[in-house]
Amino acid sequence: MRRAAIHGPIAVESEKVMTAATAFEEIEQLHETAGAAAMIDRLIETLRSEKNYHRLFDALLLKVRFEMGLPLVGTSSFDDVPAEKQAAFEERYVAAARDTGESLLAEGDIPQAWVYLRTIQEPEKVRAAIEALPLPDESDEKTEEIINIALNEGVHPVRGFELLLRTHGICNTITAFDQQAPQFSPGDRRHVAELLVHELYDDLCGTLRQEIEQKLAGVSPGETLRELLAGRDWLFEDGNYHIDVSHLNSVVRFARFLDSSSSELQQAIELAEYGTHLDAQFQYPGDPPFEEFYPAHVHYLNVLAGNDRDRGLAYFRDRIDAQTEEQDRAIVAYVLVDLLGRIDETDEALNVAETYLKHLDEGSGFSFSDLCRRAGRWDTLQAIARERGDLVSFAAALIRDRSDRPAT
Repeated sequence: MRRAAIHGPIAVESEKVMTAATAFEEIEQLHETAGAAAMIDRLIETLRSEKNYHRLFDALLLKVRFEMGLPLVGTSSFDDVPAEKQAAFEERYVAAARDTGESLLAEGDIPQAWVYLRTIQEPEKVRAAIEALPLPDESDEKTEEIINIALNEGVHPVRGFELLLRTHGICNTITAFDQQAPQFSPGDRRHVAELLVHELYDDLCGTLRQEIEQKLAGVSPGETLRELLAGRDWLFEDGNYHIDVSHLNSVVRFARFLDSSSSELQQAIELAEYGTHLDAQFQYPGDPPFEEFYPAHVHYLNVLAGNDRDRGLAYFRDRIDAQTEEQDRAIVAYVLVDLLGRIDETDEALNVAETYLKHLDEGSGFSFSDLCRRAGRWDTLQAIARERGDLVSFAAALIRDRSDRPAT
C-alpha cells in the first residue's frame, strides 16, 4: 500500500532547528570522527530531547534513506524508492510516523499527532487520547481542532459531541447531529441521543423546578419531569413553555435511536409527555406515522421500554390503516416493522412486511431477506422470491430451508 507523504508546512511548523553554532559544529565533528551513521543517531537523539518532533520525523527518514542507500536530499518520500525496496521502506516509514505521532500524543498535542497517525491509518491511540481528555468549559483553537478530528474525521464521534455540547451548547450540537447522524453506527447514534436527552431533560427540570418554587414557596416540587408536571396544568397557561420548543422536537425525534438498555429512555418518554401539554402551535407535525408528533413518540418510546406495548403497537397499526396513499402506508409499515424487530417480535414484523413492503428492493434500506433470516421463515422468502422472479434469493432460501429441517 502506497502511503501519502508527510511533508510541506506541517513538517516544519514550529520548527526548532539547532541554530547554535556549537550544535552544527558538534554534528560536523561527529561526522568526521565517528561517521555518518553515528552523526544521524546523535541528530535523532538531540531532536528528541528538544521535543522537536516534526524535524525528528525528518531525521528518522534520513536514517532510513541512509541505511537503504537512497537519495538523502531534495526528494519526496516515495517517488525515488525502487520497486524492490518499496515494502521495506514503507515498513520503516510507518514506524517513523508511529514514533513521531506517539511522541506528540505523549506531549498532549493531539492535532499534530493525528497528522502522522492518520497517514498510517492508526487512529486507535488518538481515539484513546480524545477519550481521556477532560471536558473543557470553553473552546479554544486546539479544542476546535480536536472536535473536527473526533467528529468530521470520525475518530471518536461520541466524545466529539460531548466536547461540542460542552463548549458550543445544545443548539449547535443538535444541528451537527442532524447533519451527521446517518454516517454513524447505530451504537454511536444511540450514545449521542442519550447525551442530548439527558442534557435537555436536566435543563427542563431545572427551569420547571425554579418556576414552581417561585410560585409555591415551601412546596417540594418533585424530582422527575413527570412529578414536576403532575397536577400543574397552570404551567402551560397562555401558551407558556419552558424550553426551546425546536430543541425539544429534535431531541424527542433523536430519542428513537435509543433502545431498551438506555437509562435515558424513561427521560425521553417524559420529554415526549411534556410535549403533549404544549399549546397546539408548538406541536409541530412530523412525517407519517408521527403526524401527532408527541403522542406518537410517547407510544413509540413506551413500546421500546416495554410499557403498555399492546396499546402502542395498536396505535401504529391504526396509523397504517389511516393512510390514503400506498406510499404513506409503506412508510408507516416500515416504522412498525422496525419497531417490532427491535422488540424481537419478528413474526409479526414479517407479516406486516409481507403485506406492505415485499416490493421494496434491498437498496431502500429495508431487507426483506434479512427479516426472513431473523425470523427463520425461509418458506416466506421462497414465496416472495418466486413472486419477484428472484432466482438467487429463491435458491438461497431453498438451501437454508432444507438444511434447517431435521434429518429423517
